[in-house]
Amino acid sequence: MDTNAHPARVIMVQGTSSHAGKSVLATALCRIFAQDGLRVAPFKAQNMSLNSYATPDGAEIGRSQAVQAAAAFAAPRAEMNPVLLKPEGERLSQVVLMGRPLKAASVREYHAMKPAVWDMVTSALATLRADNDVVVIEGAGSPAEINLKRNDIVNMRVALHANAPVLLVGDIDRGGVFAQIVGTMELLEPEERALVKGHVINKFRGDPSLLGNGLDFLHARTGVPVAGVIPHFTDILIPEEDSLGLDPKARSGAEAAVDVAVMRLPHVANFDDFDPLHNEPAVAVRYVGRADEFGDPDLVVIPGSKTTVADLDWLRATGLAERTLAHRRAGAPVVGICAGYQMLGDALLDPDGVESPRPRTDGLGLLRATTTFAGHKATHQVSGRVVEGRGLLAGCRGAEVTAYEIHMGVTPQEGLPHPFVLESRSGQTVDLPDGAMDADGLTLGTYLHGLFHNRAVRRSILECAARRRGVTLPPPADDVEPSAEYDKLAAHVRRHLDMDLVYRVTGLAE
Repeated sequence: MDTNAHPARVIMVQGTSSHAGKSVLATALCRIFAQDGLRVAPFKAQNMSLNSYATPDGAEIGRSQAVQAAAAFAAPRAEMNPVLLKPEGERLSQVVLMGRPLKAASVREYHAMKPAVWDMVTSALATLRADNDVVVIEGAGSPAEINLKRNDIVNMRVALHANAPVLLVGDIDRGGVFAQIVGTMELLEPEERALVKGHVINKFRGDPSLLGNGLDFLHARTGVPVAGVIPHFTDILIPEEDSLGLDPKARSGAEAAVDVAVMRLPHVANFDDFDPLHNEPAVAVRYVGRADEFGDPDLVVIPGSKTTVADLDWLRATGLAERTLAHRRAGAPVVGICAGYQMLGDALLDPDGVESPRPRTDGLGLLRATTTFAGHKATHQVSGRVVEGRGLLAGCRGAEVTAYEIHMGVTPQEGLPHPFVLESRSGQTVDLPDGAMDADGLTLGTYLHGLFHNRAVRRSILECAARRRGVTLPPPADDVEPSAEYDKLAAHVRRHLDMDLVYRVTGLAE
């Protein structure tokens, strides 16, 4: 194959529903093609997600496209996700175009923007195709939502524009996979059905022979072969795209040496911040949405959120704010990340109505910090070090920290005992304080997403929580090496997906 030929080949992964496994299969294909010597880029025209990521140049894209870029050995860039919608409520979303926030828009307002947005989508895809050998395109939700198709810019409209062969993924773990696939195909237009080149049955458990003649039925009914039956797995660690992936079956606090309670905010963002905690032996991570689920955790974490004020109101309405305050008064440590940090302060000021119509909202008062919301969003990859050596950070003073920032509030640091100093921000040398701690170091707030991915910081915080319970943590497991997980995922998918078919339909092989 002439790898210098342009534009790049394309293949698209669509699903019969949300959480069918599109993102993970696209990630696997990115790594497989990269392993095979091709220059690869992921692409998702429009992503609706509160899990986002800051690229090296400070653009904001969906976290799943950053993961796919890493799988492809490519630097994440705005073209990989030209439209990111971040829900701010039932009817509004922040619209992020080419990595930069534009405005909060209703559905009708956003639909009115679609002609200009479509031009941006096609331009971004053309740029990626000019720079690569193959582009792995991911759809969103289902292509057969008839009420949404008129305004589609992410599923079949993209496939038709790019003449992309489509793999249609169904989730058998939810049940009804044959109806999912057949029903989706029935609702597609003839020219759309013609682009579907293979069905993929995902998350299968048990003996494949139990599928009986179902695979032959799908082929006969739709005219499209089953390209693979991908077994369910639990031993490959790939970040989840949305909160549907939060595991309700995590180890219970009673079974663990350290019980971590993460507040399950309605608009929780960047919850992959806590993936490293799941991988620690003898540590339980529970996502708590009601006061009666709170229990007696050794560490309370308030995560990021797209709607800080609304989610702070929710904490108070559910009784979780009072439970958190009482637990802190009893000596338990509390960590707040990004919006969680803002909530821990004395007040949230919003003179311009950026976050809410209220000019002032009282915070939880656990940190002597005040946040003012502003229209500018900070999106940076950062590195720095720990400069405090007490309380939660007693075991890691001087440790290096790498992380990223995505926030619209500004929390002045004057007079605050800040736990971190940033030394690099979006590639520029800086000397900036970050975060705040209380007098005994057991309340910690920071803007640093990815804090727990830093081993020294994570272990210091967990060991502090373990001392409160009077237990000793077992030695840490080896940190998860993302590239090794992508290799495991690629090997898993290669075993169960007809890659000869994939290569043929993409035009990468005869």
